[in-house]
This record gives sequence, C-alpha cells and structure tokens, in this order.
Amino acid sequence: MLEPDGIQKVCDTLLGEFNKGLSKDTHHQADIHMLPTYLQQIPDGTEHGIFLSVDLGGTNFRTLMVIKKDNHFSMNSQSFSVSTEIMQGTGEMLFDLIAGCVTSFLLEHKVPRVKIPLGFTFSFPMVQEGINKARLIRWTKGFKCSGVEGEDVVELLNRALAKRPEINVECVAILNDTTGTLASCATMNRSCRVGLIIGTGCNLCYVESLDHVELWDGPRDGPNQVVIDTEWGAFGDNGCLDFVRTEFDREIDRQSLHPGMQLFEKMISGMYLGELLRLVLLKLTDQGLLFDGHVAAALRTPHTLLTKHISQIESDSTREQARQILDELGIGHATEDDLVHVKYVCSLISRRAAYLAAAGVATTLNKINKTYVTVAVDGSVYRLHPHVHRLMEDKIGELINPGIEFELRHAEDGSGRGAAFVAGVVAKSLNWKYV
Repeated sequence: MLEPDGIQKVCDTLLGEFNKGLSKDTHHQADIHMLPTYLQQIPDGTEHGIFLSVDLGGTNFRTLMVIKKDNHFSMNSQSFSVSTEIMQGTGEMLFDLIAGCVTSFLLEHKVPRVKIPLGFTFSFPMVQEGINKARLIRWTKGFKCSGVEGEDVVELLNRALAKRPEINVECVAILNDTTGTLASCATMNRSCRVGLIIGTGCNLCYVESLDHVELWDGPRDGPNQVVIDTEWGAFGDNGCLDFVRTEFDREIDRQSLHPGMQLFEKMISGMYLGELLRLVLLKLTDQGLLFDGHVAAALRTPHTLLTKHISQIESDSTREQARQILDELGIGHATEDDLVHVKYVCSLISRRAAYLAAAGVATTLNKINKTYVTVAVDGSVYRLHPHVHRLMEDKIGELINPGIEFELRHAEDGSGRGAAFVAGVVAKSLNWKYV
C-alpha cells in the first residue's frame, strides 16, 4: 500500500509532468501530452434545439438524440453493432454504416428534416487540430479499416452523412469520452471543471486557462480557457513512477500488447486489475500461503480473473461470491481463512487504484485552484466497485490545498450526452438557425 509520503510524491511528480506537457519548450519530451481539445465554451444547460451524438469506441456504437426546447427535455438513444467485416474493411464502409444508422434512427423517431448538429465521441488515438478536425493516429480495439489512419475522421463522417438526402446532419465537434463526461455534467452543474474516466481505460481532462497553454494555436477572441485532454495513462512511461510499481505491475506490463506504455493506466483501469489479482494470488499460492499451496491450472492462465470479480468479492459480506468465483477456477478446497485473505488482497488492489486516481484528481484541483469544483466521473470501475467513490473522496480531501472544496459526481450517459450538448454549443457559435 502506498504510504502518505509516496502519494504526495505521486502528486508532485504528476504536476511536473502536467507542466512539461503544457510548455512549448518541453512538450515534445512529455509522456503526458496535455492535448488541447479546442473546446472553450463549456455547455451549461442553456442550449436549446435538437442535438445528435455518435459514440464509437468498440464493437458497438451508439446514436443519441437530445431535444431541448423551453422547459421540455427528452433524450433517446440506440445502439448498433459493428461486424468484423466492417471493422476490417474500408473506412468508407464504416462511415457509411454510421451514416445509415443515424438516418434510420432519425426516421424512426420522425425527426423533421432540419439542420442538426452532431458531436462525435471517437475513443481512438487521434491528433485534434480543431473542435471539428482530428486525424486518427492508429486503430485499436480490433479495428483495421483502411484509408482512415492519418485522415480527418470528421471529414470522413460528413462525407458519409452527405450521401443521405433524407437527413440534414453535420458533424461539428469531435471529442473523447473524458471530455464528453465533463460536458455532460456541466449542463447540470456549472462548477464542473474536471472529467474523469475509470473504466476499461483511465484518463482525465480539465478546464485550463489559455495563459498556461503555450502551444495554443486556436482563436483568442473566445473564452480564455480550453479543455485539456491530459492522456495521463502514460504517466510513468519515462520511469518517474518506478518507486510505485511492483513486480506484479512489471509482469502485467510485460504481458501487455504495448509494453512500456500507459503504465499509470495499468495500475488503475479495469483492463488490468483482475489480472493483477490473479498474479498476486498465484504468488501467494506458490509460497504456500493460500489454498494449501495447491495451484489450480486456472490460476496459471492469464485473464481468468476479471476486475468485476474484485467488485463482486468486495461487495459481499458473506464471502459467498469469493467462494463461487474460486469454485469456478477449480479452487473448491479454499478455507474460510483463504476467503478472508482473497478479499483482503482485492481491497489492497482497489485501494491502491483509487488512491492513485485520487492523487491525480487532487493534483488537478490544486492546479485549477478554484474554491469549489465538481469532478464528473464515469466508467465501470467507478460505477460498479462498492468503495472506490468513498476511497477517492477521502484521499482527495487529504491531498487538496486548504480552501478548496470538491464534489465527485457520476456523469451518467456522459460520453454521448456530453457530445450532443457540445454540438449544440458549436452550432450556436456558428449562428446556426435550427429547431
């Protein structure tokens, strides 16, 4: 477990990395890229009209529509699947599929053919060059669509939408899920300045003064602020977090698709915590400290334990969940003491993850230095684990500077809802006339 001095060292080191990423002189050396999203005007709930979003980040994508007029608010969404053939086909096939699904969604809901702005949540590595321009760096998550890497994905989507005469939709904004989470919460809470995802991955964005963003090349006639996508999952890739990492962290990194990369994320996110549990239990069993030293074959098989198992075990006061999970792994001989120890290991893993995330949030709050800030949070680890919210809340409270107050708030439907409202903000700035 991280000691208080270690947590404070994480905060101090992260602040240095933040500043390195924001500086013109050191940005190219930074592992934390601190990317400007070009979102300067944060939605505040006063937006009115019909707004759409498309959320693409895996084998399913979601279309969401927000209608806000006077005191009336409604939201509808629909999920669509992306076949392996599409994922490995051409970019034109992918974007034609998205445009076709948007069309059928609007027709099904009998939306009039008015000009509708769309926000695109695109959860793949990209270089953003404007609020409505971003180039895909590389596909991940099983996608291999040709003709997209290095291209502006907003332009590709708009080309596909333009082929559909039944609708009049234009993509006016692109963002990732973290920015969407911030924007979604901000429509209900104007003190929201931070967006955090703790799910399969882990990332944070926050509202920064342009005075601190030396690489800013956007307009200067708008608000003196911009949302910064920290991409903090890469914190520690330069070795600055080696004092935190354990032998189990190093093994997970060696097993991963991209060794040496995203080291902070690998200690926090749901993609890795279950595997961390397996490695710890395996070592304890090999040492004869668990399960009478009998190592079931499943314990030697990567990814047999999942992060959801940690949440299930820690949610259950009777330890029956732990017993059932171990039975499924072929460890039916576990004693009551074994079950207590397994639950304790789970608590250490999740507590460390929560404390590291809390250190990052506290560092951000201290950097923003506002008297009150709402932090919008989403992601499966945050939503489903029984203690992560409380652990983070307590630790952030210990780490923030005197005079700063905060609230952690779950931003439901963050990535889709937020993107729709961002589209509304952009359309308003362009003086669109729409319903």
